[in-house]
Amino acid sequence: MELGVILPTSTPDPAQPILGDVRASARLAEQVGLESVWSTDHLIASAPMLDSTVTLATAAAVTDRIGIGFNVMLLALRPVAWAAKQIATLQYVSGNRLLLGVGTGNPAHGDIGWRAAGMPFEQRGRRTDEALAVLPGLISGAPTTLSDGLEITLTPGAQVPPILVAGNGVRARRRAAAYAGGWIVLNPAREQIPADIADLRALAQEYGRPTPAVTVVAPTLPADLPAAAGFLHDYAALGIERVILAPTGPDWQRDYHFAAELRAALE
Repeated sequence: MELGVILPTSTPDPAQPILGDVRASARLAEQVGLESVWSTDHLIASAPMLDSTVTLATAAAVTDRIGIGFNVMLLALRPVAWAAKQIATLQYVSGNRLLLGVGTGNPAHGDIGWRAAGMPFEQRGRRTDEALAVLPGLISGAPTTLSDGLEITLTPGAQVPPILVAGNGVRARRRAAAYAGGWIVLNPAREQIPADIADLRALAQEYGRPTPAVTVVAPTLPADLPAAAGFLHDYAALGIERVILAPTGPDWQRDYHFAAELRAALE
């Protein structure tokens, strides 16, 4: 099982912003041997949040090996061609280290960011599907026809990064089965995981595609290292490929070192 961490660029608690040094956090995550660092994404959220593309470009610039990931890019919040240009450029400047998580947006943040961007909040699911259908062609530099019939080619092309679709519901699993190589689920109940993976497998079979690999984000782990390692061993036994841990507060250094200790305990 791979372990990644969310960069200190946002927080679920508006009263306690977690806005740390992106350069230092990315360097530390690589130094302690973690697999990947991830940035959240929103225009206007319920708490302070840095821009994800700039954050990941910064993380890429100060590291050499570690994966850099969107957790998750809201494709429907952007024109798809512009998103593809950003993705392809990040692939180029990072040396093909990008991991592209895609989501439709947590309704808890409301629709104000969508209204500010001039994008229809109620159509975000359909627009995400349309974007995912053309994204590989746009990123790779192939001639691609957009949903409105316009044919474009973006250059230079880049290697299409691993695409992971996020969301805990069946619509997200269907979207992952249809378009992605991975499915991201937020803090699932362990007893629900086998049924969800079985559903994901069945959906992938409908599309004639391999079952997407499963990534769990922000699981609620015990504070005790052996207990937390046992928790993740259970995840691994269920077929979870990757776990992404979120900062628990401003002391992200402590959280990253704990993640590294967990990684060592799982080897």
